[in-house]
Amino acid sequence: MSETSTKPYLLRAIYEWCTDNGYTPYLAAMVDSQTQVPMEFVKNGEIVLNISFSATSGLKMDNDFIHFHARFAGVSREIFVPVDNVVAIYARENGQGMAFEVTRKPESADQPVAPQAEPPTLTAVPSSQSESAETETDPAPDDTPEPPKKGGRPTLTRIK
Repeated sequence: MSETSTKPYLLRAIYEWCTDNGYTPYLAAMVDSQTQVPMEFVKNGEIVLNISFSATSGLKMDNDFIHFHARFAGVSREIFVPVDNVVAIYARENGQGMAFEVTRKPESADQPVAPQAEPPTLTAVPSSQSESAETETDPAPDDTPEPPKKGGRPTLTRIK
């Protein structure tokens, strides 16, 4: 008997954490032939979906698929996203969440699989303020870090 993946359980946990704290859960997913989403909203083979209670109807997060109905430009659409295609789940308000590795599967056994580059990894990207601070000479480093800046809308940045 094969072991069940932890990914669907982690997705449900982050979703619940977002809703319990009043955050808006967003789901980023790779789009392929197994994914049913409005293609006009797909960018670079990926889509980001608001999966909050107020944005979806009948949300079901199974071990294999995430399924729900949502409105796009006023039209109700049925959405199917394989759990294997989920790239990240995070809170819109603060960007906290979890990212996952996604490996592309062959569409059919007859088609050869093209070799892929290394999978993307998440790394910290310095803000422009911290870059300019690093270039200045500071004879006495300050041991207390400056608190994070508040204001701008957080985003999830994927580095490829």
